Amino acid sequence: MELNPRVDFAFKKLFGSEENKDLLIALINAVVSEQDQVRDIELKNPYSFKDFAQDKMTVMDIKAIDHQGHHYNIEIQITDQPFYNNRMLYYWSKMYGSQLKAGESFDFLKKTIGIHILNFNMLEEDRYHNVFKILNVSHILDLRETGPVFEEAKTPFFSHLELHTIELEKFDTDLAHLKTSLDRWVTFLKKSDYYGQNKIPKELGVEKTIEKAITVLERMYVDEDERALYEGQLKWYRDEMMIIKKHEMEAMERGLSEGRAAGHAEGHAEGHAEGHLAGVEAGRVEEKRQITQKLKASGLSLDEISNLTGLSVDEI
Repeated sequence: MELNPRVDFAFKKLFGSEENKDLLIALINAVVSEQDQVRDIELKNPYSFKDFAQDKMTVMDIKAIDHQGHHYNIEIQITDQPFYNNRMLYYWSKMYGSQLKAGESFDFLKKTIGIHILNFNMLEEDRYHNVFKILNVSHILDLRETGPVFEEAKTPFFSHLELHTIELEKFDTDLAHLKTSLDRWVTFLKKSDYYGQNKIPKELGVEKTIEKAITVLERMYVDEDERALYEGQLKWYRDEMMIIKKHEMEAMERGLSEGRAAGHAEGHAEGHAEGHLAGVEAGRVEEKRQITQKLKASGLSLDEISNLTGLSVDEI
């Protein structure tokens, strides 16, 4: 059974299992700074189907502690959610606050890092990987008035908070132009269905852990209960994508109707009709492009996307 690692069940089974801790370490090290590189890690909630079977609402994130005592919360999120930024901070605060036991002082608290891999665009930034910390804004503003912003001004006073967002849809780099380990891991997450243990491209094979991840994913065994859970999640995601597509098409139609009305009201401009038709056609092409991207990200096959959109496989 071919599993999509962007479905959180498969992601947790792949990266959150004891036998694959090296994959999780490699993924974390591709995200964090050189100072925070991980040598060893302890899973706090290793993969267990029993947990999911008992609670269908279980959040399938991965919690871990490294050799420095740093705490990690890693989550993949397929569909957009309102106030996701608040959710990121909430889960970070729960993990940070739960470190202290009764009677312990605040010096027991350790740095806590949230890594959120998103299959949708949340930020206005063009870059796909962004890092959030608490900085002294006044200090930076003062330095901007007197000179360049020095590195010490960028050093966070509250060094225990760090949140990463990795927006998969913003990454569109081909194999020949991959530069970093994170580039390669994101390529794996987005295009794992293109690869197998017998066709691993050399650009990804330089990362032995990615080579292992491709092989593990291809050979991964799921029993009947796990298959039902995975397929249930996949169906839900596909339904969500269809709802998104429906809303986008309705919005497009409303926009076209409003555009036609505005065009008729201001139809005195010569050549307006030609320009309007060209704009409508461009809008339809862009709409199909965006819908196709979302359908591909949801895990649908090229043939399924072709049936839904009317596009040929080559166009997709």
